[in-house]
Amino acid sequence: MAVDEIIEQINKLNVLELVELKEKLQEQWGVEAMAPVAVAAASAGAEASDQPEEKDVFNVRIESIGDQKIQVIKAVRELTNLGLKEAKQLVESAPNAVVAEAVSKEEAENCKAKLEDVGAGVVIE
Repeated sequence: MAVDEIIEQINKLNVLELVELKEKLQEQWGVEAMAPVAVAAASAGAEASDQPEEKDVFNVRIESIGDQKIQVIKAVRELTNLGLKEAKQLVESAPNAVVAEAVSKEEAENCKAKLEDVGAGVVIE
């Protein structure tokens, strides 16, 4: 199987399936996934500076559902392409409900805005 075919198959996975894939790969190879920023800093041997390094990847997490649970589920489905059952399970797992993982700041802000519009309490980490 060519690398492009593998990437094409991965692109078809939903968020929950991607998390499961990550966990199985970590278990299989005995490694832990690290953010690219952390790997680059560690490999370069960079010394800590007074200025904190600006993040370029963010996670979007639902802290609270609010009064419009159904609307929050619909928004999660729109943002993640999850099925109804998976989106409901994800929303109900709040405050540990990570809707978007390792996304750009712009995408994280977009997700946060859509979820807050339907009454969810959202945190960008």
